[in-house]
Amino acid sequence: MFLLLSSLAIFLVIGIPIAYSLGLSTFVYFFAFQPDLIQVLPQRLFAGMDSYALIALPLFIFMGQVMNKSGITSRLINYCLIIVGRFRGGLGLVNVASSMLFGGISGSSTADTASIGSILIPEMKKRGYPESFSAGLTVASSTMGMIIPPSIPMVLFAVTAQVSVGRMFLGGIIPGIIVGVLQLIITLWISRQNNYPKEDKHFTLKDFFSETLRSAYILIMPIFIIGIVVLGITTATESAAMGVLYASIIGFIIIKDLTISSFIDAIRSSIMMSAKIMIIIAFSKVFIWILAFEHIPELIANSVIHLGLPPTIMMFLVIFIILAAGTFIDVSPAILLLTPVLLPGIIEAGVSPILFGVVLVVGLAVGACTPPVGNCLNVCSIISGLGIYTIFRGAVPFLLANVITLFLITLFPELVLWLPSLIMD
Repeated sequence: MFLLLSSLAIFLVIGIPIAYSLGLSTFVYFFAFQPDLIQVLPQRLFAGMDSYALIALPLFIFMGQVMNKSGITSRLINYCLIIVGRFRGGLGLVNVASSMLFGGISGSSTADTASIGSILIPEMKKRGYPESFSAGLTVASSTMGMIIPPSIPMVLFAVTAQVSVGRMFLGGIIPGIIVGVLQLIITLWISRQNNYPKEDKHFTLKDFFSETLRSAYILIMPIFIIGIVVLGITTATESAAMGVLYASIIGFIIIKDLTISSFIDAIRSSIMMSAKIMIIIAFSKVFIWILAFEHIPELIANSVIHLGLPPTIMMFLVIFIILAAGTFIDVSPAILLLTPVLLPGIIEAGVSPILFGVVLVVGLAVGACTPPVGNCLNVCSIISGLGIYTIFRGAVPFLLANVITLFLITLFPELVLWLPSLIMD
């Protein structure tokens, strides 16, 4: 096992993409220790991707791309301006509020960063906000795209851990709201300390209700997608397909900003993103098969039992591992690698797999915003023209909201488990 893990670390350090690093390390293992089993590699590669539930991933990605191309972001920003624009640092508050809404629609933090950042970062710069503040806030608030359902990482965890997608979606609602509220408080406090501008917006109930009615077809979308899964009307895959249809109707018929050309661009982007994830899944499944073949998860679970740590202390240790891993490994491969290794020990310690899944996603969301690997950082760097370390320094105060949320849901598991138990038990 040392050769397998050390070769993986070496390949990653020298800059080989994670998918191919996983594949090469498995080749090294087979050639060194199990040359007779080399023929199982093609079988395991295809078996890793041969899952009906995995069809939901490209469909959710496609849904987010269609929504992004439909001009939905500007509608959400205008809606949020009516609610919070009049406060000090109004555009910063709009940034967070828009991410809460858009994250619940797209299910992707990178889509959130790209869509909201491309509109709000230049606008905030023009209004006198520091660039590092604008870019850092955009990156940090985009983490809600992974937490507030529908969430692509939560679907991936549910498939890997063989747990209910509906329970994962419900488990992420309260933690996602906590992250959003804490980020709003931090934004408001920093804005008041630095006397950032506020927008010339006057809140009236008439404007609020009229804008809510005008945007209702957008606002109910996450409720619709989650609801039909939770109520057992559709599977997660069928729900994702319904989401694509819903997004297309909004873009082509209601908003009318979605064109055939942009729809084709959405298809192309979705194919490329899905292909990257599926290649990682294929190679990671072989890697995971080797771990199982060597009984590594069982050894770790037995070690956990012998340690005799209370569940809360165990989860704090897991949080540290997740935050450290997220700094160097992207979200999807981190879920695929950490879940089969850590989950058996977590279950033996008496912790719910749903709680572990939400902790894993919230923790890895922080990793998506930390250098050197963080995807959201790299997307924001392209949009803003700032270096990733400059953006990260601006994001740090807001990422504290994610870390605080991690500790809260670990100390009070019912923040995650209450809704799934209430609705699905």
